[in-house]
Amino acid sequence: MKKPKLSPNAEQILKKRYLLKNEKGEIAETPEGLFKRVARTVSEVESNYPTSPYKPEELYEKFYNMMVEFYFLPNSPTLMNAGTPLGQLSACFVLPVGDSMEEIFDAVKKTAIIHKTGGGTGFSFSRLRPKNDIVKSTGGIASGPVSFMKVFNEATEAVKQGGRRRGANMGILRVDHPDILEFIDCKSKEGELANFNISVALTDKFMEALEKDEEYELINPRNKKVWAKLKARDVFDKLVYGAWRNGEPGVIFIDTINKKHPVPGAGEIESTNPCGEQPLLPYESCNLGSINLAKFVKGKPVYLSKKIGTYGEAVKKIDWESLREIVHLSVHFLDNVIDANHFPFKEIREMTLSNRKIGLGIMGFADMLYQLGIPYTSEDALKLAEKIMKFIQDEAVNKSRELAEFKGPFPNIDKSIYKFPIRNATLTTIAPTGTISMIADTSSGIEPLFSLAYVKNVLGGEKLLYVNKYFEEAARELGFYSEELMEKISKSRSIKKIEEIPDFVRKIFDTTFDVTPLHHVRIQAAFQKYVDNAVSKTINMPNEAKIEDVATVYKEAYKLGLKGLTVYRDGSRQEQVIKVAKSEGGERRKPGTLAPRPRPNITRGKTIKMVTEMGNCYITINEDEYGLFEVFIHLGKSGSSAMAFTEAIGRLISLALRSGVSPQEIIKQLKGIKSSTPTRQDTGEVVFSVPDAIGKALEKYLKGGEQLELLPSKSRSLMFKPILKPGNEKEDSGREQDLCPECGGVLVHQEGCYICMDCGYSKCE
Repeated sequence: MKKPKLSPNAEQILKKRYLLKNEKGEIAETPEGLFKRVARTVSEVESNYPTSPYKPEELYEKFYNMMVEFYFLPNSPTLMNAGTPLGQLSACFVLPVGDSMEEIFDAVKKTAIIHKTGGGTGFSFSRLRPKNDIVKSTGGIASGPVSFMKVFNEATEAVKQGGRRRGANMGILRVDHPDILEFIDCKSKEGELANFNISVALTDKFMEALEKDEEYELINPRNKKVWAKLKARDVFDKLVYGAWRNGEPGVIFIDTINKKHPVPGAGEIESTNPCGEQPLLPYESCNLGSINLAKFVKGKPVYLSKKIGTYGEAVKKIDWESLREIVHLSVHFLDNVIDANHFPFKEIREMTLSNRKIGLGIMGFADMLYQLGIPYTSEDALKLAEKIMKFIQDEAVNKSRELAEFKGPFPNIDKSIYKFPIRNATLTTIAPTGTISMIADTSSGIEPLFSLAYVKNVLGGEKLLYVNKYFEEAARELGFYSEELMEKISKSRSIKKIEEIPDFVRKIFDTTFDVTPLHHVRIQAAFQKYVDNAVSKTINMPNEAKIEDVATVYKEAYKLGLKGLTVYRDGSRQEQVIKVAKSEGGERRKPGTLAPRPRPNITRGKTIKMVTEMGNCYITINEDEYGLFEVFIHLGKSGSSAMAFTEAIGRLISLALRSGVSPQEIIKQLKGIKSSTPTRQDTGEVVFSVPDAIGKALEKYLKGGEQLELLPSKSRSLMFKPILKPGNEKEDSGREQDLCPECGGVLVHQEGCYICMDCGYSKCE
């Protein structure tokens, strides 16, 4: 059997996140062993079906080869847990949240257990009575959905998924819920509800009221009575502004989802999984997997012929027969995962087995386009997206019908739209591929590349330049490759204006910010047309995008039949800008006259011990009511000279924090500073110097869920990321990038998710 050919990046990701470890934390399997473990577990369930024409041993070999050659990979929980005592293989769950204290906290308990097994959870909070509504049983008043979301958020913070993944949630509220305005604002502050993505469930009635510029009704879910009326445009403007400001909330078109749900008799869909691509009934789960499209291009890449490709040529260069074979094998694999799965609760097992939903998706679309010579921004890319997804959907249906012949259709088929026996209620989903696309060394999902070249941080602070393999091949074969040019490209978002690169190459190799927001939407719609479930994609926008641009994208998405979408304006979450606000007299302070906020009588914080080459370093970090405030540093048994330096560092850090400098910026300046003697901590972490230890201690403190807002949005002379009113967009400028909580690398926003290109950390896969 073949062994996997891994890139250095993929090898590190597997070692860190996927390979089994013994009780000492030592790696206890090889990459080859991982894929054998998964293939064996998934193929063995075939023996449960005596009439199956497929033998477990034959399937085992086919499943294994399909994975090690990276034609297909399943979602992370399957790779991590197949063949282990845990055995939970699904990525997506939706739990109901009822309108009673018992139901709410039962959902909290179930959430914690699901997160512990590696799954992500989605909730609709629309059943909860609104804030200030009556509670007859106690004679009190209700606190509302947002207050209970915070309970779920804290529970998630306390549980690390399977020891390898951090919990992810989707929180959804219907637009006609009385607390919708509070919900739209609930993530306006950086760090609030950090373990949640949030989306507003927009209804057809709301969109009609918006179109007619009318009011719509808010309905109390407790008694179904009208609570109040709001003007649709006012709510829409607030929603759009939130998305423009920091990407939250997203939207789902809940009526579109339910109209296209193939099992309407089984219930109404209220929520989706954390990235929005998998609408599910309460207590339903789904397992996902992705086909690597980059593997199905025949012949040499078109760019080597020094021309741009066409749709007609692309259709001829795609290996449709091989793609058909992998689609059939992938559907068989994912259907078997349902039987191999160890479900965390009886209700989830029953609902999942009743509908047997699977989510077969794709990755490597951008890399396929590069090979075919087709610009992502072209009409040909749209036509090809439809062609490919229709083929995958049709072949997935064919395979599911075949499986139904000897395994039987899904039990709820009599409640469905199907007129013929079929094994799975849904077959296709385009989900975030996160780290699995890194393992396969291909582009993620249906996204364009974020950058053709980037600098990757590796162990020991060393930096390596990574270049997209197709672009590097073009550069070398066409004679324009140089290290200097690649470094120049790594500092640029686009190659369109780099004259050293041939014009036709510049046209072929599109990146994220070469694509207009509306073209992003059209690409998503082209795939959604032939996807059973939904599509996870980020509608990336440049930093200078206007609020009206977001509004246009949302309206166009609804018209094109999308089930939901995420908008992200470049740098909107990453910008942590120190603003000079108006003083009481109406004048702005001049640069250079910033006054640090005064020290209160009482602060709170913690002390973190770090071992350095100069002895034990004790870093005390305090915060006041507004955020991180001061740092004190005590360096073990060192002499007075060293103590003087560390005291000076502490004072300067404190001054910076009190003046509104982002702690992430301070961390970035300190981490990686090297001395002659690096020191390993008990945890295995390496500290390179005292400044490096201070930076890492600050980072640990922030990871602990402490307060992240630096300065108040009250009447003080300085503000931290002030909330701007529509029309003031130009005031928001400057940037500080979000850092990976595991390795300190830069997080990239794509597929409705954050992914670290250095270590493979992902908030949601």
